[in-house]
Amino acid sequence: MRQTTTHFIALICLTGLGLPALSLAACDDPPAPGVNWSGCDKRGAQLSGIDLRGAILKRINLEGADLSGARLSGADFSFARLASSDFSGARMNEVRMLSADLQGAVLNRVQMEHARLDRCDLRQAQLREASLQGTDFYQCQMQQVQLQQSDLQQASMKQVMLDEADLSGANMEGVNLLSASLERSNLSNSRLYKASLEKANLYYANFSGANLQRASLVGAELFETRFEGSTLGGAMWVDRKRCRLTAGDVCD
Repeated sequence: MRQTTTHFIALICLTGLGLPALSLAACDDPPAPGVNWSGCDKRGAQLSGIDLRGAILKRINLEGADLSGARLSGADFSFARLASSDFSGARMNEVRMLSADLQGAVLNRVQMEHARLDRCDLRQAQLREASLQGTDFYQCQMQQVQLQQSDLQQASMKQVMLDEADLSGANMEGVNLLSASLERSNLSNSRLYKASLEKANLYYANFSGANLQRASLVGAELFETRFEGSTLGGAMWVDRKRCRLTAGDVCD
């Protein structure tokens, strides 16, 4: 009782000083836009189709939860535990997932444009046919991620680990893969027009049928890298040589 009274008096004092009252997480609050569930344990929660736009979900535990079709734009999932959760078809534009654990999560067909996922863990996650334009994946762990047919236009993927990832058929126009690792990754039939692959590890990567026109591969590491059927017109090669505009799968 004494602690509750003290907290109440503190809130009155803050209000009297013209300062905003502290926003405290209330784990029992029902799901709603702007709800504060920071640090709450919601493992396995059934939240399909729910509206959590702008919600504060820092450090929440939503492992194995169902958020398919949910409305999550502007929500903050920084440092959240989201492994094996299902976000299929969710709308997640401008979400923040800094250092979030998304291992094995299902994000097929999500709309997650202009989001911040710096240093997140997306190993073995599924993002097939996802809309990820302008999203920042700086230093994310994305080994064996499934990104087939996804839209990654203008995404920032600097220093990302994409080893053994499947990016076949993805639209990666203008993507920045500076110093990324794509060892043994599949980029067949992908669109990499004006993409930056500078200083990237491309050992055993498969670019068969890919559009690499005007892309930059300056300083990239190539070994058993496949370019059969690709187009390299106007690309900057490893040694800074400009490929001729009509170049096919050989930079000449």
